[in-house]
Amino acid sequence: MTREKTTNAVEVRGLVKHFGTTKAVDGIDLDVREGTVMGVLGPNGAGKTTLVRMLSTLLQPDAGTAHVAGYDVVRQPRQLRRTIGLTGQYASVDEKLSGWENLYMIGRLLDLSRSEARRRADEMLERFSLTEAAKRPASKYSGGMRRRLDLAASMIGRPRVLYLDEPTTGLDPRTRNEVWDEVQNIVADGNTVLLTTQYMEEAEQLANELTVVDRGKVIAEGRVQELKAKVGGRTLEIRPADQGELHRMVGALAQAGLDGVGGATASEDAGVVSVPIVSDEQLTAVVGLLSERGFALADISTHLPSLDEVFLALTGQTATHEDDRDAIEEVAA
Repeated sequence: MTREKTTNAVEVRGLVKHFGTTKAVDGIDLDVREGTVMGVLGPNGAGKTTLVRMLSTLLQPDAGTAHVAGYDVVRQPRQLRRTIGLTGQYASVDEKLSGWENLYMIGRLLDLSRSEARRRADEMLERFSLTEAAKRPASKYSGGMRRRLDLAASMIGRPRVLYLDEPTTGLDPRTRNEVWDEVQNIVADGNTVLLTTQYMEEAEQLANELTVVDRGKVIAEGRVQELKAKVGGRTLEIRPADQGELHRMVGALAQAGLDGVGGATASEDAGVVSVPIVSDEQLTAVVGLLSERGFALADISTHLPSLDEVFLALTGQTATHEDDRDAIEEVAA
């Protein structure tokens, strides 16, 4: 069966998965461009892990279509498995085997020859800074080393598409940064990554584009800055030279009708007046009015909402860092 051509590394249309009467995935559409990182965000039970399991042929969709690296996930699962890699939320290495033995075993399971499996094991150990621990049992590895070994195992077969399902769960900040560096190296080599995460910093650090899912549906998508602008626009922060002018400034803006939809607010602790800004024209008018009224301004700045605020605005829930596999998704295990 020949591989179908596609302009995207991943193309999903109307994907559905039921567990009993519950729709864990409810008609998801998704496009992931080659050589990029797509971040999939969502609260616990949103369907992220179920989506990854379907795209990696571990679960069969109930409806819809999905093509990964040009292969149909339902009709061409064997061919697809040779072109993808998967790293779950927890390292899945065999703790009784050494790091090298783990990688060699994966290579042989992928039908690499003995010599090629040995060579790839050596390459991956060096790439992920595990050469010195190559002969040590995986049970003696630290959490960060196990995670790097798991990533190395997922790269043994040179996958075109790599799924990272909550890849830094439970890792300390230093080890998390090491994993981020490796993900960036993987993409720099031309690979495509589908990343599920609830770490907002991780999504902002790694993802070229984001898809937010909730209750099995896509509720927003776009680049990080686009999502920030979509849910909250900008906030203008004005620091007067005289802190005693904070409330007078708020009153002047309200009287002129320039205080924004949410209203300007004064923060005595921060020493600033915050104004919701919906356009460049409003920003110019606010600064112009305050100047005309004789207010001396010490500092002016604008900022977009944080990704945490975007997450909350879109899903109605705060971002957490817990296991995404709720009771529904455990049924699929």
